[in-house]
Amino acid sequence: MRRKKGVYVERGSGRAGSITRRLLYSLLALAFTTPAAAQSEPSVVRALSVSGDAERAEVVLEGDFDVPRYAVRTRDEGRVVVLEVEGASLPDEGLAVSGGAGLVDSSASSTTARGVVVTLGLSRPVSPQARAGRGRVTLSLRPVGVEAQEQPSESTGAPEIRGVHVERRDGRDRVVIELDRAARFRTLPIVSGPARLVIDGARVGEGVASELRVDAGEDLVVRAVRVRGGRSRATVEVERQDGARGTAIREGNRIVWLFSAAEGRQARPTSRSIAREQWAQLDDEETVDGEEVAAFLTDVPMQIGRARGSRRYRGRRIDLDFHNADIHNILRLIAEVGGVNIVTSDDVSGTVTIRMRNVPWDQALDVILQAKGLGMVRRGNLIRVAPLSTLEKERELAIARQKQQVELAPLETRLIPVSYATATDLSPRVQELLTGRGNVSVDERTNVLIVRDTIDSLDDIEELVRTLDTQTPQVLVEARIVEATSQYVRDVGIQWGGNVIASTATGNPTGLIFPANVGVTGGNYDQNTPTQGLTPFAPAVPTPNYAVNLPATTNTGNGGALGLTLGSLGGTVNVNVRLSAAESTGVVRIISSPRILTLDNHEAHIAQGTLIPYSQISAQGVQTAFQEAKLELRVTPHVTADGSVSMHVKVTRDEPDFTRTSARGDPTILKREAETHLLIEDGHTAVIGGIYTRNTGRNVDQVPFFGDIPILGVLFQRRRVRDERNELLIFLTPRIVNRAESLRR
Repeated sequence: MRRKKGVYVERGSGRAGSITRRLLYSLLALAFTTPAAAQSEPSVVRALSVSGDAERAEVVLEGDFDVPRYAVRTRDEGRVVVLEVEGASLPDEGLAVSGGAGLVDSSASSTTARGVVVTLGLSRPVSPQARAGRGRVTLSLRPVGVEAQEQPSESTGAPEIRGVHVERRDGRDRVVIELDRAARFRTLPIVSGPARLVIDGARVGEGVASELRVDAGEDLVVRAVRVRGGRSRATVEVERQDGARGTAIREGNRIVWLFSAAEGRQARPTSRSIAREQWAQLDDEETVDGEEVAAFLTDVPMQIGRARGSRRYRGRRIDLDFHNADIHNILRLIAEVGGVNIVTSDDVSGTVTIRMRNVPWDQALDVILQAKGLGMVRRGNLIRVAPLSTLEKERELAIARQKQQVELAPLETRLIPVSYATATDLSPRVQELLTGRGNVSVDERTNVLIVRDTIDSLDDIEELVRTLDTQTPQVLVEARIVEATSQYVRDVGIQWGGNVIASTATGNPTGLIFPANVGVTGGNYDQNTPTQGLTPFAPAVPTPNYAVNLPATTNTGNGGALGLTLGSLGGTVNVNVRLSAAESTGVVRIISSPRILTLDNHEAHIAQGTLIPYSQISAQGVQTAFQEAKLELRVTPHVTADGSVSMHVKVTRDEPDFTRTSARGDPTILKREAETHLLIEDGHTAVIGGIYTRNTGRNVDQVPFFGDIPILGVLFQRRRVRDERNELLIFLTPRIVNRAESLRR
């Protein structure tokens, strides 16, 4: 017999082998039942001292303990550091605090059920580094991004990582890092991404896997662990659930990194089983407390037991090294380690040669049974081992007995009323749950299902009908279409002219034979030229003598004009000037609010508008047709399981524009439309679309050459400025009217 890493290896047989086996079982039972560490009296934390400056700080916690078990974690992205010493307490006079400046703003201490908790408030986010010695815990605090100076290790040589594994205890996942000696470590304050733990001066030993994948599940917090080595440190990265928080503690030469799921995670709607096929002659399994036997059932193909979605091994890890060992002795050893009872049938025999290192005992049992063609049946902490052929025969007999029981079970007729759904629509769903002896019919007048079957089947059918027969959600969809239009127009024009006469009639001839008489007058006029205001003696001048005729568009209620006439005493020189200007500003706001109530997954629409007639000319003559200009809301809502509303919505707003018409006077149609798919929470408002347009223009009419003269050019110009702005916003608000009744599932 020889011993290797705490596991005995048996060789030989006979009486000596029997004595050896008894000694083996006794020693193994003693080893697994002995506590890992003796409980000690609670230690007392005496003093807390803080030293350092704004770039670094060192916090020392002193007490009457040997080597403490402690945990360091950060909060608020590294602005708060929490140091927890397990199994410790504070003195009656309180914790003595000395020093404090720079990085450390405040400190607080308290005693909890787990031990002493010291909370440090910091002025900047820091990366803590912890180390422990006899009677003290030292924290080195440095701002994030500032590398720590290399310090000599407390022991000779660099610590080595011997192994990394993941286990589950007390509802939390634990990443256990095995080292050959104690080492300093620190966790990095990272909000998102993988969590990182740095072990200063450590190296990764041979045989340590660089990546460890954990079977993903809803209740698992740790998904994967990666180990990376460097020149002066080793880094352990953990992929975890979103929001999961980790706490690292030291246990001798081990670092235990505990992860727990984030609190307040939003629960998603889950499905419910209302009918389930059962294995033959199989009672509900008992729940056995303790992590050693949790989730134990094997995944052997012909295993008698409930099916599992995923297989996870959580038993205590052991090493096994046997050569031609009797299968009964191996099973007794595993029963001793796992704390379960194993019963073998008479036809279980043979020997096993096996070598395993650091594997859960339940996984080792699975492998051994598969290798020998065996299966097991478990109820509670009692496991029965037998050949697969025997278990298969028992299973077939149990199925036959169950079928016989179903065929002999009494039938019952049950009336199941349907309130909100249609009994005819539910009938195909009920057919799927009927046994071979059952049938279903529908009374359409009373909307009742008439079902005849066994009592167990009728209970499943009634539960199915009650689950499906719920109120259909009704959704009130309200749309608000807000339009805002602003317009600014300015028009400034000028008209001026006159005449000059040199003749004998006016007494100012030129004195030349030719030309003896000279007359000059403005010639830019027509019958539509406005001349009001040019003379106080007549409302208008029949034939105005404008040299520059560039008036602004003015009329009643729009703009204004000013006329001026200058003339000589003899009438030889006359000057007429008319200034006109018009400016308009307007703001229009239109709010449309269509709303409609509809059932879940049913399309609904509401519309309001006008029909505009227009003429169509064809071979049959002139016909009158109509064009719709309407406000319309068309929506198809769907209520999700968590109470939100998914919608396909189309909003249209058309209106006639009589300011822009065709050659026959038909108005144009201003069309506004939005169509989209979206998801909105019940009662919330979302902006599903918006359009903003702006049209600006500037026109200048002038007399060539003269209009380009600086300053004087305004006497030969007409200026027009136009600025139009239009904004359209569409809001949508869904409300589930019967939320409490329709979402009960």
